[in-house]
Amino acid sequence: MSLSTRAIAGIAGVVVVGAASLGTGIYWAHDAGEPRENVATLVVGTSSTTAAPFCYNDGKPIAREALNACSDAAEAAGKKDELPLLDVRASDQVGIGVPKDLAKKGWFAYTDGGSSQSQGGAPIIGNARGTTFSGTVAGHTVMSSTDKTSVTVAASDPETNDVYAVWFFELKNKTS
Repeated sequence: MSLSTRAIAGIAGVVVVGAASLGTGIYWAHDAGEPRENVATLVVGTSSTTAAPFCYNDGKPIAREALNACSDAAEAAGKKDELPLLDVRASDQVGIGVPKDLAKKGWFAYTDGGSSQSQGGAPIIGNARGTTFSGTVAGHTVMSSTDKTSVTVAASDPETNDVYAVWFFELKNKTS
């Protein structure tokens, strides 16, 4: 059985396109520099965005005064539309991923919305330890009634209440 000229040309095209893609990917990865550390990921449906911690003290607990200043800075950044943002609909699934090293300490994530307000917001995950992904929750359970929903993620030891990193994201609420 021999391959036709058309099949050989098709295979050659795939090899050339694949090699070009690989070369571009390697160049981009090399050109991108060092990867960001301690990146958290917000997932909404099939979309995602990442962020380095907004507040971080090189793996040591963050002082309460610094956490208050961080929260104020994040609020100001949100007003300037400078926080990572994804669109969300009530029918979407929302999840959070955190780095393995910080997940070992413990972590939680919540929004400022939702129908069941607990601890000032709707939980995405609470007091997790060891797991790096929250799983997903229905968008309608965490969305606020305003145009945007704030998402806060914190690496925090549930026994000592020490906070090691805080990430902030925003969800742009869509009606359809």
